[in-house]
Amino acid sequence: MKGTLSRWAILLLTVCIAGCASAPTRPESVGRGDYGKIAEYVSALVRHEMKKRDVTGLSIALVDDQRVVWAEGFGYADKAGNVPASPETVYRAGSISKLFTATAAMQLAERGRVDIDRPLADYLPGFSIRTRFAKPDFVTPRSIMTHHSGLPSDYLKGMWARDPEPFTRLVDRIKDEYAANPPGAVFSYSNLGVTLLGDAIEKVAGRDFASHVRDEILLPLGMSRSSFSPSADRTPFAAKGYQKGKEAEDPPLRDVPAGGLNASVLDLSRFVRMVLAGGKVGDRQIIKPETLAEMMRPQNAHVPLDLDFSVGFGWMLSGLGDVDIQNAGPVAHHAGATLLFHGQLIVLPEKKIGVAVLANSSTAGRAVSKVATEALKLALEAKTGDRQPEREKPEGGGGSRSKEALQRYEGWYSTQVGAVNILKTSGGLRADVMNRTFRLIPRADGSFGLQYRLLGLFPIRIEELDGVGIARADVAGREILAAAMYGREFPIGERIRPVPVPAQWLGRTGEYEIANPGEDAVLPEKVRLRADGGLLFVDYSIPLLFPGTMSFAIAPISDTEAVIRGFGRGMGETIRALSVDGEEMLSYSGYLLRNKRD
Repeated sequence: MKGTLSRWAILLLTVCIAGCASAPTRPESVGRGDYGKIAEYVSALVRHEMKKRDVTGLSIALVDDQRVVWAEGFGYADKAGNVPASPETVYRAGSISKLFTATAAMQLAERGRVDIDRPLADYLPGFSIRTRFAKPDFVTPRSIMTHHSGLPSDYLKGMWARDPEPFTRLVDRIKDEYAANPPGAVFSYSNLGVTLLGDAIEKVAGRDFASHVRDEILLPLGMSRSSFSPSADRTPFAAKGYQKGKEAEDPPLRDVPAGGLNASVLDLSRFVRMVLAGGKVGDRQIIKPETLAEMMRPQNAHVPLDLDFSVGFGWMLSGLGDVDIQNAGPVAHHAGATLLFHGQLIVLPEKKIGVAVLANSSTAGRAVSKVATEALKLALEAKTGDRQPEREKPEGGGGSRSKEALQRYEGWYSTQVGAVNILKTSGGLRADVMNRTFRLIPRADGSFGLQYRLLGLFPIRIEELDGVGIARADVAGREILAAAMYGREFPIGERIRPVPVPAQWLGRTGEYEIANPGEDAVLPEKVRLRADGGLLFVDYSIPLLFPGTMSFAIAPISDTEAVIRGFGRGMGETIRALSVDGEEMLSYSGYLLRNKRD
């Protein structure tokens, strides 16, 4: 959920601040049903990850079909109060919420109250958004659940606020915003889309979203401590949030259907068991097995720009290094994050095992994914006897590349961690990413590995980069930068070239401030519009979300409108120049930005 960062972006951000430490040794083998050995190893891994990443509290529940075979808490739910984390501790679950919102939508579809291929406006009166695309396709519940709606990733103004307005007001707020992509064109994760779908569910159900999901999903599953709310849980079971080991306040969230779930891992294990039982709990069918199977079927195989990335209805079906489980059939999962909480839920429906991990620290993102994945790999071995094959580190020894091959990579790319510049050096290629420099090392498979050098001098092995390569591809008439991992490619960026910049936009360069901050708890800082080498960039920082400064390239399409270049999350969105009480300002995602020189 957190901000507008993808898992690829979070991976690179983690790399930029990663430390080195020795992890516990994985068991040589796990006997059939030996969940005790799994608990012993994963407990050591949890403690290692918590220390390495400064995580205060973490809970896990491991499920084999209809049994919770291991559940435990580590560290503290409330450090000052000396309250240990437990399987009953309630955390903010972030975007794991989207699985419940998608399930609620598909329940209504089963009952004939929603057709997921009809326009969203049929179920959400007043919904409209501006578009400059010629395709007549509509935003539909289907395209929202697969993140192919073309809607902007977020409506940032008011998203995190001390007293957020109801999410049902979004339908009015976005009328003057533009679609970022044509529907169906590319996977582009959208909290906004899922929140609007939650509004549509509320309208169709005739009652508020939180009550509807509580009565139709949470309570029937026995998730008695779970709820949807803008704010963190306030019961005695609630975890406090932590940033760098210090207690902090997780601000309320407007977009409740996209990220407002409060839950414990034991409650999430009940959802997992329902999924593994074909949508059933006891004698009650929460959702039909054929509907559940469709939700976990890849829905985007026909989308060229998605490359090898797969998504179902709500469920992610591909991982980018964070969820890497082999020979297990479909691997359905969803991560979750708020400012201070992280979670991961993974299900192997064919093998009938699953796991839920939640943590209460802003730095826990990589920890929850690693712990969940390792626990499930070992559970798979305990259940089937099949040990996960070791991923072979991609071979180097790609040799030198021709001048023409290197030139093919040179240039600027728009990615979800900002503008990336790949340059040719005397030693080959380097990539400048968020004020960090990586060497690109040729590999035998034709891709380039990433090597980080401390202080620009000393090569550092970073585990998260071992399997990642960078490759170029021409897809649907676009020059794509892809992450190559173990024979699969995932889109991470697009080559951008200089375009003419009108004098009106050159005249707008300079530093900007937010003119309408209101009660927002998360605000962009150090916003600057600058021209460099024939490209126009917007720089900004959000210290609560990521370290350093991000730079995004924008392309003017008129004297008053520009779009963020590239495709995918946060890309294709529109920045407008408009007059407010006789003063020109820039407008983006609900924010008004005033040039400081005015």
